Amino acid sequence: MINTQANIRVLIAKAGLDGHDRGAKVVARALRDAGMEVIYTGLRQTPEMITEAALQEDVQVVGLSILSGAHMTLVPKVLKLLREQGMNNVRLFLGGIIPDDDKPELTKLGVDGIYGPGTSTQLIIEDIRKACQ
Repeated sequence: MINTQANIRVLIAKAGLDGHDRGAKVVARALRDAGMEVIYTGLRQTPEMITEAALQEDVQVVGLSILSGAHMTLVPKVLKLLREQGMNNVRLFLGGIIPDDDKPELTKLGVDGIYGPGTSTQLIIEDIRKACQ
């Protein structure tokens, strides 16, 4: 479990074939500036690669960035793989272009926060800190 907020370890991953990572890098830098340890996986990560990195890096939070529209396929797969690896306490946050109609289902699946373009990085930081208390 997390002892202090300074110990929050976050994996930021670009899932799927989406090649745009500016937002993910902005969020990664903001989290780092807020005192969190951030691991950025880079572009075009599969759910298996993301899960393995989360396991190897012993993170408390996975932040997925998906702009491709594949969130209803990729997010359930990542959550399933995390659970299969015993990482039931890992929090999952999602950023990208997520239609409002999909948000309730994603939340029901276990996504802790969903953020669209223009979301304040301060809000993301606060939500992660709350989720990791």
